[in-house]
Amino acid sequence: MSTDTAAQYVAEFLDGPLEGEFEHRVLVNGKAEQRVGMMAAVDGLESLFWYDAVGEREVNGQVRVQFRFDADDSDPVESDDEND
Repeated sequence: MSTDTAAQYVAEFLDGPLEGEFEHRVLVNGKAEQRVGMMAAVDGLESLFWYDAVGEREVNGQVRVQFRFDADDSDPVESDDEND
């Protein structure tokens, strides 16, 4: 009995710093999260990025949730062009 895959979903990040990335996440009370905070290193600095769910579909029996980047609530993403 494989309840592991039934208790998970795939998060698809559509834009922002994590654009094109996928992550397996755990369903909470049988549902996908509507908002996720993701830590990532940009130019060597740890930053917190917020993503909001914008769509959900089933692919081959697995739930996939699409997330869009919330730039207003996330840490700024700026590259240091002064050293170029």
